[in-house]
Amino acid sequence: MAEEKIGEVIKFFAKPSVAAVKITDGELKPGDTIKITGHTTDITNVVESMEVNNAKVDKAVAGDYIGVKVSDRVRPGDEVFKVVPE
Repeated sequence: MAEEKIGEVIKFFAKPSVAAVKITDGELKPGDTIKITGHTTDITNVVESMEVNNAKVDKAVAGDYIGVKVSDRVRPGDEVFKVVPE
């Protein structure tokens, strides 16, 4: 599986377990698999839904700030990669 960097974590909200992500490259859709890596972070999740300003969206592109539910704690500065089948 290839990975392409699409953004980075800006903030983490513990109670809903949501990462605020800034998309810097490419696009992301529900159903895509993302990998978040950092100093102490290494998780892989399937994007079930994304939100922009508390509204569900079907696609995020470069420049968007989105909220994505994650399975574990992530930290600001962690890199977000889209896992693409080869």
